[in-house]
Amino acid sequence: MSATVAAVAAALDDRYPPAWAEEWDRVGLVVGDPAASVQRVLCVVDCVPETVAEAVAVGADLIVAHHPLLMRGVSSVATTSYKGRIVRDLIKNDVALFTAHTNADVAEPGVSDALAGRLGLVDLRPLVPGDDPARGVGRIGRLPVPRPLSALTAQAAAVLPRTAWGVRAAGDPDRVIESVAVCGGAGDSFLAAAAAAGVDAYLTADLRHHPASEAVAGGGPALLDAAHWATERPWLDDLAAQLRATLEVDVLVSDLDTDPWTLHAASTVFTSPKEPLP
Repeated sequence: MSATVAAVAAALDDRYPPAWAEEWDRVGLVVGDPAASVQRVLCVVDCVPETVAEAVAVGADLIVAHHPLLMRGVSSVATTSYKGRIVRDLIKNDVALFTAHTNADVAEPGVSDALAGRLGLVDLRPLVPGDDPARGVGRIGRLPVPRPLSALTAQAAAVLPRTAWGVRAAGDPDRVIESVAVCGGAGDSFLAAAAAAGVDAYLTADLRHHPASEAVAGGGPALLDAAHWATERPWLDDLAAQLRATLEVDVLVSDLDTDPWTLHAASTVFTSPKEPLP
């Protein structure tokens, strides 16, 4: 089985047109010769040293990543920089790199559809619709069987990839949840949209203290905050299935946890020490 970098790029551009990406985004082919042969593809959320090493170890000719490696303009890719070393390792090992980011976020199905699927949501529609009513940022759906926030939080922790971050929630643990909005990746800029939609809960990543606190205090949905990587990793399975169905290539999915947080310690009952802590 083999294709070319150009053929894989064309298939991805057809499914996730670059025109759908945000103006500030950088998607498409980042490193590689379009004419180079591709027998194996590795799908990752982040192109970091660990996933590049994984690609080399499994013999991948191409990495398809969700997050851009070179988001902002650079004047050097010397190996004195972190990203310069990644570019060197890609080129040295004949591994091409392609990125599908916000164009995959708004696709239907896209990143948030895969996240909604992990929760078993049905009757999906965009949280923030785009020009095409079927596309847009995030998804709103319905749980076939309503459940308390505490149970939904436990479910999310069980069905999403395991991370040190886990899943935390804000709201009454006994609140019954039926309608749920989700947004893969950082989604606190859509808190108002989730509130306006009248959903019972909103699952996303990277929620900040003040916006989350104000959203809950203002009568908005209960909030579930998961690790950024964990909310986007489910999409890789859909991406891999699409590539396998479209091209004669072997496609692998990376399960390397590239979330930056590596430890979690649960809080215990705090008592003010009589003596200064060491």
